[in-house]
Amino acid sequence: MNPNDASGQCTCGSQSKFDYTELDQLLENVKDMPGNLIIILQQAQNIYGYLPREVLTYISKKTGNTLAKIYGVATFYTQFRLNPIGKNLIMLCQGTACHVSGSQEIEAVINDELGIFDGETTEDGIFTLNNVACLGCCSLAPVMMVQSSKGEETYGKLTKEKVLEIIQRIKEENSKEA
Repeated sequence: MNPNDASGQCTCGSQSKFDYTELDQLLENVKDMPGNLIIILQQAQNIYGYLPREVLTYISKKTGNTLAKIYGVATFYTQFRLNPIGKNLIMLCQGTACHVSGSQEIEAVINDELGIFDGETTEDGIFTLNNVACLGCCSLAPVMMVQSSKGEETYGKLTKEKVLEIIQRIKEENSKEA
């Protein structure tokens, strides 16, 4: 996607599918704060759910940071997403306690059941799987957290059967909402 028109002018603010009102307020509030780029990217992701190229181009134009620098930060930190995520973000812990307790087998169940792998989203947009380094729930290993519009729910002491039950319940809840 080229954010420039034929004259080379940035068109990221005109006829955009994104509303920049909230982002503009944020940019105004943090403009004089040293090292504000991470804060800007975090809040932009909160606003839009991910960091679309058009939004990153807009941030570049407004802050004077090069698009390369912004992409460098956005791709360096795993907290940032450049693609939309599903309605239910499954964060599967792969930390040491979870790893030795079978998180790889749990991941295989999720892969098989949903047909997605780490970083991917189901075609229906219901699930995204992200492996994470640690959820801080080591005593519940293996553990996963599911983040949705309803909040976050943590599931521990996972078994293959338990994971399948959780996925099925979420699928049923989403089919009722549709």
